[in-house]
Amino acid sequence: MSVIIGIDIGGSTTKIVGFDSGKRLIQPMFVRATDPVTSVYGAFGKFTSENGLGISDIEKVMITGVGSTMIKSPIYGLSCEHVKEFNCVGLGGLFLSRLDRAVIVSMGTGTSITYGDCTDGRYSFEYLGGTGVGGGTVMGLSKKLLGGVSSIDSIVELAADGDVGRVDLQIKEMTDKDFGLPANLTAANFGKVDDLATRSDLAAGLLNMVFETAAMISRFAARSCGVADIVLTGNLTTIPQCAPKFEELRGIFSENYIIPENSQYATVIGAALLALMDR
Repeated sequence: MSVIIGIDIGGSTTKIVGFDSGKRLIQPMFVRATDPVTSVYGAFGKFTSENGLGISDIEKVMITGVGSTMIKSPIYGLSCEHVKEFNCVGLGGLFLSRLDRAVIVSMGTGTSITYGDCTDGRYSFEYLGGTGVGGGTVMGLSKKLLGGVSSIDSIVELAADGDVGRVDLQIKEMTDKDFGLPANLTAANFGKVDDLATRSDLAAGLLNMVFETAAMISRFAARSCGVADIVLTGNLTTIPQCAPKFEELRGIFSENYIIPENSQYATVIGAALLALMDR
C-alpha cells in the first residue's frame, strides 16, 4: 500500500487524513492540540494504528497549519513537506464541494478567505484576506460574558436556548421604512443587550456575530471574484447553529453558502491532495 498522509496543525486541534494508492480518502480524524509536536505524534500514532498502517505503507507526509513550523525534523523517520495553508484550504474546499470555482472560507480560531479556480484544468489559489473574528472570539468573550464558560460544547448548549432578539439590534427596531431587506436582519451585533438577557441569549449572540461576520466578508469576496458559490469549512461549521444561520442568509442574499461533508477537514484534505497533484 502507498499512502499519502496530510497533517494540519491548528490553534486548537491537529487533524490527519490519508489517501491510498487508489486515491480514495481514508477517514480523517483529529486530536486536541495542547502542544504542536506532541499532538502531531499523537495524531500520527492514532491514525496509523486505527487504519492498520505501517511506516513502510506511507509514501509522503504533507504538513500545514499555524503550528507546522514547530515540526523541523522527520516524523518516525518520514520527511515532511510543508505546504501553504491557504492553498490547502482552497484545494480542499473545491474537492469537497466538487466545484471548479468558489470562495472558500475557513472558520477556525480566526476566519480566512481563499479564492480557488480550476476551470482550465490547472489549479490556482489566491488568499483574499480574513478576520480575527472566529472560534477564538467565541472562546475568549464567553469567559467574560458567560461567567467563565470556555468549553465550546457548553457554549453551544447554552446558545440552543438563547434568543438573539434580546442581544442584537434588528432593522425593524430602528425604522419602519422599507429598505428591501428583511425586517429581522441584524443592524448591530450586541447593539441591544436587554437587561433581562440570559447567558443563553448572550451565547446565541456570540455565535450569531461570528457567523454573520464570516457570511458578510465572504459575500464581499465572492462578488469581487465574480462567483456566487461560497464553501464553508473549518471546525465552526460543525456547530449546530451554523447551517441554519447560513441557510437563512442564503435566502436573503444571492450567494450560495455550501457546507460540504467533512467540511471541518478541508484544509488537511487539501494538504494531502497537493501531493497527489504532483504525481
